[in-house]
Amino acid sequence: MSGGFRSRSESARHLKSDVKGAKQTPSDRGASHSDRKTPQQRQHRQRNDNTKRHQGQRGSSGGNKTNRKPAREHHRDVPRYVAWQALFRVDTENAFGNIVLPSLMKEYGLTGRDAAFTTELGYGSLRAQGLVDAVIGECSSRPLEAIDPAVIAVLRLGTYQLLRMRVGNHAAVNTSVDLCQEVEKPKAKGFVNAVLHSVAQRTESEWIDHLTKNADPFERMALATAHPEWIVKVFRDSLGDYAISELSDALIADDARPRVHLVARPGEITAEELALVTGGEQTSYSPYGVVLEEGDPGAIPAVREGMAAVQDEGSQLIARAAAEAPLEGDETGQWLDLCAGPGGKTALMACLARIDGAHVDAVEPVPHRARLVEKTTSGLPVTVHTVDGRQSGLEAHYDRTLVDAPCTGLGALRRRPEARWRKSPDDLPGLVTLQRELLAAGAELTRPGGIVVYSTCSPHIEETIKIVDWAEKNCPLQPLDTVDYMCGMEHCRAGENAVQMWPHRHGTDAMFVQIFRRSTTLER
Repeated sequence: MSGGFRSRSESARHLKSDVKGAKQTPSDRGASHSDRKTPQQRQHRQRNDNTKRHQGQRGSSGGNKTNRKPAREHHRDVPRYVAWQALFRVDTENAFGNIVLPSLMKEYGLTGRDAAFTTELGYGSLRAQGLVDAVIGECSSRPLEAIDPAVIAVLRLGTYQLLRMRVGNHAAVNTSVDLCQEVEKPKAKGFVNAVLHSVAQRTESEWIDHLTKNADPFERMALATAHPEWIVKVFRDSLGDYAISELSDALIADDARPRVHLVARPGEITAEELALVTGGEQTSYSPYGVVLEEGDPGAIPAVREGMAAVQDEGSQLIARAAAEAPLEGDETGQWLDLCAGPGGKTALMACLARIDGAHVDAVEPVPHRARLVEKTTSGLPVTVHTVDGRQSGLEAHYDRTLVDAPCTGLGALRRRPEARWRKSPDDLPGLVTLQRELLAAGAELTRPGGIVVYSTCSPHIEETIKIVDWAEKNCPLQPLDTVDYMCGMEHCRAGENAVQMWPHRHGTDAMFVQIFRRSTTLER
């Protein structure tokens, strides 16, 4: 089996000799390193540590000096201006917050406390947009849709600071008014000042009480945790009997900024070595994982050199399960990732395949995502096929097939802050059809006695348990007890044989996984 650790000794020694330089210092992190706690316990500390030194921030951010480009020096408050740019582009260009904000921070040279403040302000405002907009709507004389997009972005930043960050009311209002000048909307200063002064009259909890005084429990929970109501109901249905005791915790964890998860690529570096050179700690379940409270993974030498990568611990467990579940019959040494883009799981599978002397075929129909897979798996035993997995034309001989199917992505909302406001229940029917077709194709491409792993980054039962039920009736697949391959993870069973991970229980994204054995014939 390929579960053991093998490190590229020369590179690992090189990294360990430079531990002091590779570790993140408190000034690099922006906030002190927390003890390992539950996601709920960490949530408020993350917000507070990032904001406590930004009271009244104006021309100086009160922390580390930023390496600003000369062309940007006319901006008096670069951290807030960068956060505004991110919100404005997400709103007007359909940009992705987790892509545009880091790019802007790099462009403007934000580091240390400034970067931490901007990250919390930008991502937090996007995550909490439902609550923030409800409060603004209550305080504004104009409907939100009638407010200039540049101005609504200013209001969202100011409101988020007033409700959820330790920025004083006076500072939050005044810096937002000043931001109107920065974004060339000086005539909006009076309007912004009036709205934010009204917002400041109540705390977050008081606003929630005010806005939900006639609401049902789900409406209140949706507003308090900044989730659309339909997603609250999805989480409730997936939690089942545990919904009464855990739904609030699940939503709170889903609304919190996640820690940085790294994967130590087997054969390159061990998790122990990676933890040593990053100052992180090894993950609870994945033997390849390391977790950091925060920081820029791109600044880590092991990541730059391709020995490690950013990958949620849940994704690591899924790729490991695809590589470790026992086979029956003669092995061909051929593995398949049928939905490979952008390539994280493919790369971990390929590292394990290399140790076992196997090869991975990776299927990705979208050309730019296929190129990402090629980049991510460079130097590994992988062949990328830019084809539709449902009609790949590949030979049906694979020992192991991973079907990490496209899904609603409701399990990773904490990593994609604006996604919850863009998704719709109307997305589901087409995705369920696609998931069934891909799983059926994966079963056909796998030899009898081989392994098929179905996974989604979603807890929606239509994409998880019901897909498994359908596959048992319509595909030559026998479900295996997947809990056995989750490295001791507890309280994760879903249905009879599947696994559903949760941020509030396990610290992972809400990943679902079911391992099947390919049968000789369909058993009804």
